[in-house]
Amino acid sequence: MTNFIMNVAAIAIILPVALVVAEYMGVNPYLILYSALTMAALPFLLLVGAAPNAIAYQSKQFTTGQFFMVGIPFTLIVLVMVALFALVVWPLLGVPALVN
Repeated sequence: MTNFIMNVAAIAIILPVALVVAEYMGVNPYLILYSALTMAALPFLLLVGAAPNAIAYQSKQFTTGQFFMVGIPFTLIVLVMVALFALVVWPLLGVPALVN
């Protein structure tokens, strides 16, 4: 969602709902918080996602299509990395995936 609206607005809309849903699903709310904040900080697909995207576009060195085509693999890489961290690294640091 952060690729379509500003990342701060996406967090303001999604995070309260996600934290409530996490309780019902038995998922650690901290895991939801860290994952959502990480993904919101990394919008790669479109220009409206973050101010640095617009600044880079304003330099006239990139087209919107180039931004989008480079953003697809980066978004997939970030999704895999966040999943890896959520399932392997964060539990080692004391943030379990499931709440007993």
